[in-house]
Amino acid sequence: MTSIRHNHRYGRTDEEAVLDAARDCVLAVGVRRTTLTDIARRAGVSRMTLYRRWPDVQTIVGDLMTREWLALAESVMAGSSGDARTRLVDTLVRGTRAFRGHPLLRKIVEVDPELLLPYLLTRTGASQEAFLELIERELVRGHEDGTVRTDVPARQARAVLLVVQGFALSLPTMLGEGDLSAERFDEELRLLLQRFLTPERPERPGRPEGNAQ
Repeated sequence: MTSIRHNHRYGRTDEEAVLDAARDCVLAVGVRRTTLTDIARRAGVSRMTLYRRWPDVQTIVGDLMTREWLALAESVMAGSSGDARTRLVDTLVRGTRAFRGHPLLRKIVEVDPELLLPYLLTRTGASQEAFLELIERELVRGHEDGTVRTDVPARQARAVLLVVQGFALSLPTMLGEGDLSAERFDEELRLLLQRFLTPERPERPGRPEGNAQ
């Protein structure tokens, strides 16, 4: 771990200052054009301070993304209320909308989209693992209060994240005018999650098979 001495330029710890500086650099020029020297200079720390914790820019950016995404998730969760399923669905829909508009994500998608490919095709990152933990925790609460369909929480959480990732990262490829707006797709995401998580209703006894009334 890095030193946690106070950094007078930022008024924050060295690690926080480095991540703040990395965010400023990435927003200005993208990840590929950001160097460790740039980050150290902005943070007001030595390059050796960086090397003690991060071997390269990509590692710093990975920690930066984790910090930013989790802060966003926590802020969205704080504004949700109701039973477990209602809170989870509301958090996921509002969080997905906020994630799509996050300046850091928009810059990465615009300038360095290839950085996201490993997390979509080959492995999960620290941010995804943290999201899975948050989702699974809320699913278990939903199992306990009876508002979420009972199933294996780990599998349910991964299925939910797969759906949410599509709406968060691939939605621009599907947008159009009128009923194909982002707002209407957010409504579809809410409906998908509600139907996926709602417990199945038991069959009513004595109901004739095939009777739709």
